[in-house]
Amino acid sequence: MNKLKEYKEIILNLIKLSLPILGGNISQVLINFADTAVAGRYSTLALGAVSVASAIVMTVTIGAIGLILSVSPVIANFRGRREPAKKFFKLTVLFSILISIPFFLILELLLHYIDLIKLSPDMVVYVKQYIEICSWSVFPTAIFIAIKEFLQAYEKVVFANVLMLLMVILNVILNIVLTFGFDFGIFSIPQMGVIGLSVATLLSKTLVSVFMLIYCIRLFQTPFKISKKYLKDLFKTGLPISFAVFFEFLGFNLTAVLIGKFSALFAAVHNIILCIANFTFMIVLSVANAASIKIGYFNGKKDKENIIKYSISNVFIVICVCLVSFILLGFFSNDIVSIFSRDIKVIELSEKILVIAMAFLFFDGIQGACVGILKGLKDTKIIAITMLSAYLLVAIPFGMYLAYQKNLVLEGFWIGLALALFLAAIVTSNRVIYNIKKMK
Repeated sequence: MNKLKEYKEIILNLIKLSLPILGGNISQVLINFADTAVAGRYSTLALGAVSVASAIVMTVTIGAIGLILSVSPVIANFRGRREPAKKFFKLTVLFSILISIPFFLILELLLHYIDLIKLSPDMVVYVKQYIEICSWSVFPTAIFIAIKEFLQAYEKVVFANVLMLLMVILNVILNIVLTFGFDFGIFSIPQMGVIGLSVATLLSKTLVSVFMLIYCIRLFQTPFKISKKYLKDLFKTGLPISFAVFFEFLGFNLTAVLIGKFSALFAAVHNIILCIANFTFMIVLSVANAASIKIGYFNGKKDKENIIKYSISNVFIVICVCLVSFILLGFFSNDIVSIFSRDIKVIELSEKILVIAMAFLFFDGIQGACVGILKGLKDTKIIAITMLSAYLLVAIPFGMYLAYQKNLVLEGFWIGLALALFLAAIVTSNRVIYNIKKMK
């Protein structure tokens, strides 16, 4: 009975820690949604240009973000070992800035090779304008995430994620004002179109990063200190995470492109299913992030018992989230899909693919929970290898085989994704078990 009560407390603790993180994750989705909605209201050309340009910017930026995601598990491990870690705050901010430089230069270089993508001629100018301005947002994005990760390591998750919610509102206001123009009476802002959209993104991200710095300077008033060990830990833990999120992002983008080559209907259904899956995975990701912080702390303390308890609780919550998703999708699939489209063909095909997507969601949930545990244990190399194999060696080749050889286009690609995540779940869960068994 005491054991059950203890697990109940741990589960409630993880949920409490993950809720603000979930708010931040939802905010990121809402920002992308707002950008798309405002661009679409401005013009179809703007929507197309922003969609392509933001995908390019995000594909590059995700590499920097992956490296910075190592901050919270590394700091949590320091805390567990009772080693002072607040002194690394300024070094963490500097690390995020330096990491951003090569990714910024990659975006600047890509500007000169946009023509190789062979976009529609009327889109090229707008795509270049967006990338040219938004490439600078790599720096505030990296700073914000680095500070957010640092705070999470100390289980301070409310301020950063509330700030992200405020950024959504700020971003919407700036998008509308700068894109369409606005007359304030004393002065007026001219209509800026796509340039306005990119400036709004850069301004909103810069402002929240400045607020984060001001807030944290008060919390971490420590002298600047360079630590080779800390930087080494960040790279050792972060590089595999960076490669993993890049391969995952690349895998989904390639799948979307391949499906889009068959028909607009397939592309539309794929995007709808992906939106539904992403919402569920955001919850999983939030719980996994919370678990990685706790497990990182107990890993530093060499506390095997609590590592096992938080690992089990993490997986239990994720399975519950998946089961609730299955029930909702099973009973309300028509209503959920209808939010995105009223087209009967889209709804019927979406409901058909949702059956396969449920398997994908379950396997993705399990591997997501295990990745959170492995991050806490600072065993991230296996994550990169697994994601590379899952998406580029299994999901896409098997999906293409079913699409081109068996004429199962949408079903084929989603079966490929489900199979890839099934294998990823097996590999990562076995790695978690291996790590726990080898602990003394």
